[in-house]
Amino acid sequence: MTAQTSDIEKAAVVLRAGGLVAFPTETVYGLGANAEDPAAVSRIFQVKGRPPSHPLIVHLGGAELLDDWVEDVPATARLLAEHFWPGPLTLVLRRGHRVPLEATGGLQTVAVRVPDHPVALALLAAFGGGVTAPSANRFGQVSPTTAHHVRAELGDGVDFVLDGGPCQVGVESTIVDATGEIPSILRPGGVTREDLEAVLGCPLTVHSTSPVRVPGQHPSHYAPRARVVLVEPEKVIAEAERAQELGHQVGVLLPPSLADAPVKAHAVVTVPGSPAAYARGLYGFLRELDQQRCDLIVASLPVEEGLGIANRLRRAAGPRLTA
Repeated sequence: MTAQTSDIEKAAVVLRAGGLVAFPTETVYGLGANAEDPAAVSRIFQVKGRPPSHPLIVHLGGAELLDDWVEDVPATARLLAEHFWPGPLTLVLRRGHRVPLEATGGLQTVAVRVPDHPVALALLAAFGGGVTAPSANRFGQVSPTTAHHVRAELGDGVDFVLDGGPCQVGVESTIVDATGEIPSILRPGGVTREDLEAVLGCPLTVHSTSPVRVPGQHPSHYAPRARVVLVEPEKVIAEAERAQELGHQVGVLLPPSLADAPVKAHAVVTVPGSPAAYARGLYGFLRELDQQRCDLIVASLPVEEGLGIANRLRRAAGPRLTA
C-alpha cells in the first residue's frame, strides 16, 4: 500500500467536507464523493463532463454493509457478494433510502461493490460511509490505472489524489443485474462469466445493451484521442501499413503471434499473450499510443473471454468498429 495513513485521513476529511478524492481500486482509479451528499455527487458529473443520466457505483467497506444501502437483496446477490467481495464485481440492486437519485441517474436501482484494494478499503474505513465513484477520467475517455493518469487528465478538478500504485486488474468491474430471479451480466469485467456461473450453478446472459442503465454502456467509451480500428489478427499489419501510407500516424496493438514481424508504423505495442496481463495493461497501451501522437490505432480483435477486453476495444472504436 503506497499511500500513507496520514494521506488516507486527509482524504477522508476531504470527503466529509464535500470534496472529490481520486483513489485506487484493483480495477481502475475512481473519482470519489460522499455517496450521501447530492451536491458532491453532482460535482463528479461536472468534473468528468458526464451526463447526469449515467449512474455511478457506490463503493462500500464490506459486504455486511449491503443492507444499509439497498432494498430487497435476493439470495443470489448475497451468494455473489459472499464469493466475490472484496473484488471486481458490481451488483445492481434496488436503491435504499441513503442513496440520492443524483448517484443513480434518477433510477430506483443502484450499483454497489466492495473494492479489493488496501488503500480503497482503508479510505472507506476512515471515512465511515459509502463513496460514489466512477473512473477518474473525462467521460468516454481511457480509464486511469495510475495516479499519474488521474493528475494528467483531471488536474485541479480533483481535491485530493491517493496514490496506491498501479491497478492490478486494469479493467473495470463486472456489472451484474441482481434485481430479478436470474441475474444477468450488464458489463463484462474483472470477474469472468465462467466464475459467476460456477457459483450460481446456472448459465448467465450477457447484455450489450439493457433497460437498466449502467456505467460503460455509452456507444463510444474507454476511448483514446486516436481513432481505433479493429481488424482480424492476420490483417493487422496490412491495415496498419495501408493507413500509414495514407498519411496517418499509426499506432499498432500487435498480437503476440506477430511479435517478431516487421511493421511499418509510427508506434508498435506488442500485447501480452495472457488475457489477465493484457487487461491490466490495455488502458496504459492506449494512453502510450496517444502520447506518441498517433491519430489512428489498429488493433487485433481479441478472442471473446471473461475479462471484457474485446468489449472495451469495441467501445473504444465506437461506431467505427472494423476496417
